[in-house]
Amino acid sequence: MGSELIIIPIFFGAIFGIAYLYFSTRNKERLALIEKGADASIFVKGRDSRTAPIWKVLLLNLALLLMGIGLGIFLGSLLEALGFDEDVAYPATIFFMAGIGLFVGFTMTKRLEKED
Repeated sequence: MGSELIIIPIFFGAIFGIAYLYFSTRNKERLALIEKGADASIFVKGRDSRTAPIWKVLLLNLALLLMGIGLGIFLGSLLEALGFDEDVAYPATIFFMAGIGLFVGFTMTKRLEKED
């Protein structure tokens, strides 16, 4: 009964700890570079004219991931109709097709960044 109550604070504590370490380390690195005389403009993330907008990349990858999951469910039902075990056919094809969708999204993102 009490284990459910302790999981939530541990989860949020882990997220806070990771964020704290990230930002404090980044701040220390920046201060060390500034002390050594580095130009502060290296911290500003300028838009590179060759990169695609982030919304296009996210939308493309999400669309291909969802299409891969849908295709995996469809192929899993076909495999089940052919006599494969349902407990194996669905997860295997869903994960496989989702992975293929993400890989296709990665290659299309690389091509999109080369075009812009």
